[in-house]
Amino acid sequence: MPQEGRSTAPPLKVWIDLDNTPHVPFFIPIIRELERRGHQVLLTARDAYQVCELADEKGLSYVKIGRHFGRHRVLKVVGVLWRSAQLFKFYRQHKPDLALSHGSRSLNMLGNLVGIPTVVLTDYENTRTIPLSNPRWLIVASPLMAEGLTYKKGRIRSYRGIKENVYVPDFRPDPSLLDELGLDSGKIIVTVRPPAEEAHYHNPEGDLLLSELMKMIVESKGVRAVLLPRNHRQERRLRDAHPEWFANETTKIPSHAVDGLNLVWFSDLVVSGGGTMNREAAALGVPVYSIFRGKMGAVDRLLERQGRLTMIQTVDEVRTKIRLAKRERSSAPNIERVTALDDIVTQIEEISRIERKSPSAPKATRQ
Repeated sequence: MPQEGRSTAPPLKVWIDLDNTPHVPFFIPIIRELERRGHQVLLTARDAYQVCELADEKGLSYVKIGRHFGRHRVLKVVGVLWRSAQLFKFYRQHKPDLALSHGSRSLNMLGNLVGIPTVVLTDYENTRTIPLSNPRWLIVASPLMAEGLTYKKGRIRSYRGIKENVYVPDFRPDPSLLDELGLDSGKIIVTVRPPAEEAHYHNPEGDLLLSELMKMIVESKGVRAVLLPRNHRQERRLRDAHPEWFANETTKIPSHAVDGLNLVWFSDLVVSGGGTMNREAAALGVPVYSIFRGKMGAVDRLLERQGRLTMIQTVDEVRTKIRLAKRERSSAPNIERVTALDDIVTQIEEISRIERKSPSAPKATRQ
């Protein structure tokens, strides 16, 4: 009889690469569930954005490998190649059975070169890749499958719900964050995430929407913004270009990585140029507006149809659609619990079974 809480699947050595900030909270429940089922998890993290800072805050044990190479496309490609080479030493030392990420191109490239199965979890279907960086398998959020997404040789699986359903159910509010950031709960608090300037999908229209939003906030009485730049370079640029945003403490930028879910919960509304924070707000029932002007994904289309997300497409809509107002907040969020986490880990185990049966599958080497 198997031990309670353990999987009947053969034990795996799973390598997870944390490549971007949202990957940290997302993978924590997956790591926990994999280990509960008797599997071993190895972690690496890229020194980019606030990945390592947040991983440290969450108490994760990882090996720091590689960094961000900037927004220029050629440098991005060079960065992927160089980090793949850096990751090889870790692979050679640990010989994992399977490599898992939420879109780590460097890990996928290395996996394809050395022959270990690579699995990417994704909730956005319009991501670009470079040669040799496609994963062997995809596990996608169900809205993508509902719109007919396919993948090579049928190597695609899905999980019910959206990415945020994996980790948002574990959230517990901590009001000490307001004092930590020096925020007055009597004010209207707006959390603002600028567009990702260095991403391949960046559209300059999003920057215009951000500027109009911040102008509206500065002009409004009793409103405070918490601005979350993507990196220190973006923070310096915004501070230099818009000192009026920061006059009279209208806008605060946290001095360190903060719990994004906690900040969203204690905000009256969220406006973001990216995907994760928008979806976190939608999952928590917080009013949320997207100023993302890249190609819209299936998850955001679903949330918009459900009335849980408002898309802002023009400068005029910043003024006409975004409502700066206090919201009614309960003591804790009413979070829908779905089976996303169990689906994901079960699919990982099933993919491993298929790979082990494949005549072309490499033989894993245990230490």
